[in-house]
Amino acid sequence: MKISLQINGLMTDAWYDDDEVENVHKPLLRHLATLNAKTPERRTVIFLSAPPGTGKSTLTTFWEYLSRNDPELPTIQTLPMDGFHHYNRWLDEHELRAAKGAPETFNVEKLASNLRQLHEQNATWPQYDRQLHDPVENAIQVTAPVVIIEGNWLLYNAPSWRELRQYCDYSLFIRAPADVLRGRLIARKQAGGLSEEQAQIFFDRTDGPNVCRVLENSLPASLTLEMTAKGEYRLAQALAHVLPDINQDL
Repeated sequence: MKISLQINGLMTDAWYDDDEVENVHKPLLRHLATLNAKTPERRTVIFLSAPPGTGKSTLTTFWEYLSRNDPELPTIQTLPMDGFHHYNRWLDEHELRAAKGAPETFNVEKLASNLRQLHEQNATWPQYDRQLHDPVENAIQVTAPVVIIEGNWLLYNAPSWRELRQYCDYSLFIRAPADVLRGRLIARKQAGGLSEEQAQIFFDRTDGPNVCRVLENSLPASLTLEMTAKGEYRLAQALAHVLPDINQDL
């Protein structure tokens, strides 16, 4: 399935194998629907945590598309974690601007506060403005019965971050080989206009350490997906028994 999706304000072409769609994505979304059906009086909150380069934003936008086009699925809304970056003035005061994207550069206390509010009917969410390079408060009105929070550090095994798990009903993690992510992230920076040398320097300084920290220091998720070298998604081998359980819930 080839589809054009709007990611961060830009149209992006994405391609998903039909077998993958039918055997991974749709069953997973139907499983999330059963979770929501168990507590229809409140919003269902899903965490999707993964290292940089795993295609989180594109994947969750694709899930939104599938939910809109399947009458058996509740509407899904993706809420990115980027809006909880500390403001640049704070980063400058703490000499952390160069590390932007690392867990230390996020306002985890504010993230926790907004997560608590998600079970209220009229919740809002901040959005990271890629022109201002700063968050914009209350930019997103949360309306869907199922929301997927996506980011690198939602399952990070560190003080303050660990406490976030109490606010989610189900968690997902995407695992991928570090060398595959390195190639994807360098290629992404080159596509954005950097030379190969500049892209490699950026990876070594910023993306690379974040990839390692996420892969090595994340708490176990309810369900793990693996991204292959081709960018396809599969249920992790160690959790293959989960798929029959998902299908049984349909």
